[in-house]
Amino acid sequence: MQMENVEWLGRRRGRMLWLVLLLGLTGATAQPQEQNQQEQSQKQEQNQKQEQNQKQEQDQKQADKSVRPAPAPEVKITPREAEELFHSVDEILAFDSKHTGLPVRKEVKRRLTSRDEVVSYLTKHMKDEDVKRLQRSELVLKKFGLLPRDFDLEKLLVSLLREQVAGYYDPKTKTVNLLDWVPMEQQEPVMAHELTHALQDQAINLNRFMKKGEKDLGEMRKDPTPTDIENDEIDDTRQAVIEGQAEAMMLEYELAPVGRSIADSPDLVETMESQMANGTDDSTVFRDAPIFLRESLTFPYSYGLNFVVKLMQKGGKQQAFAQVLANPPHTTRQIMQPEAYLSNEKIEPMPVPDFKHDFKDYIKFDIGAMGEFDVAVLIEQYAGKKVSDKMYPAWRGGYYYAARRKNDAAAPLGLMYASRWASAERASEFAEIYAESLAQRYKKVEAIPETASQAPQQGSDATAETLKGRHVWTTNEGIVIIEERGDTVLVSEGLDPATTATLEREVFRASQ
Repeated sequence: MQMENVEWLGRRRGRMLWLVLLLGLTGATAQPQEQNQQEQSQKQEQNQKQEQNQKQEQDQKQADKSVRPAPAPEVKITPREAEELFHSVDEILAFDSKHTGLPVRKEVKRRLTSRDEVVSYLTKHMKDEDVKRLQRSELVLKKFGLLPRDFDLEKLLVSLLREQVAGYYDPKTKTVNLLDWVPMEQQEPVMAHELTHALQDQAINLNRFMKKGEKDLGEMRKDPTPTDIENDEIDDTRQAVIEGQAEAMMLEYELAPVGRSIADSPDLVETMESQMANGTDDSTVFRDAPIFLRESLTFPYSYGLNFVVKLMQKGGKQQAFAQVLANPPHTTRQIMQPEAYLSNEKIEPMPVPDFKHDFKDYIKFDIGAMGEFDVAVLIEQYAGKKVSDKMYPAWRGGYYYAARRKNDAAAPLGLMYASRWASAERASEFAEIYAESLAQRYKKVEAIPETASQAPQQGSDATAETLKGRHVWTTNEGIVIIEERGDTVLVSEGLDPATTATLEREVFRASQ
């Protein structure tokens, strides 16, 4: 982890990609009313199975907690061991330089630090504006159902940092920080990771590199353009490049003694990605966290590693390191599907409405892109990993706008979300998944069947249901409308009918 990553966490808005350390899931039990008794019976049966599965998962988690062995007492490395580590810094830096092609321009400072010092440093450097952005993100993520309503973002952040951080490079002081509680046998691979950040910093200046993604659309006075929306994931993709390269060097360092490399060891890369996704036995905070948190935390490391390995296989170390730092990807789609980056794929940005005009009776709360990674996690949460893996490559654009009614601070947050897909079939499948999520996100949900312009239909894929046309639900936080037309899905939650009608005209006129 490079230290800029920690401050960058606070810059991540509620657009969903990774508030890198902080989220959860809650479920309500209300179920939409179906158009006929047979469908209602089927839905109830599905809900019962889902509730049984959730209960079994909760019981298993509780059982796992009860049988987990007590953590071993923390052992601190001695001053002599620290001296040995400091001597190995230059050797490992030379290894990283050789395998990345990034030159060593100057000596890297090194320091041994304690867990309490790390936490103190991180909390002290969380700026007021970062905390405000986290709080804004919290409410939007709860609206999407990806955070429990009573979730405490900052509390879990500190717990995860204490558990997960194994070392860090601080680009401001140009220092690699070795942690005195990490066992000696793990220190050298950690250094191979962190010293890669030092080489990156010497090549491109990490602070300057990451500032490219600092624009916060929620704080812009002007309406964002389609290009602003498209570029809203730049901080995420750059972080994936930075951490992916560092993970690659850590694994390369571990493979070197047996004469193997990451380029010829796809099985080991896959194993490492799996370990990152599932956590280790002593990663209790991480392992007990919900889907969105786990996926968000590991995204820059797991997907970033795979991205860098694919670039190495296609173009060698020059392509995977220096060239990608000079020309980084700008969407999570390009990270998740490296072939999209390598082929220089161009996807036309989605047109956006006249937000200031359309939301004239509202106060803007937040706005942002909904990228391919965002929808992948959203689908995984509500439909499972298998469905998500099948669907997310068909993502072709998306954004949301959250607002509150003027002169009504107590009003629930209003939300519009537009999503574009590679085909009408995938769009309608996504609409159905989103509709199914309502029962878990609201305390009370009731469908209004007569408003549906077209009833749910069975898709060409026997495992996928589709929701076509326009459908309306009443909830405890206002009206929800999900409308599919062609390759585009529009969602309106808690907005007044006039605003929703205006958005429908603009979004679908633009999509056609």
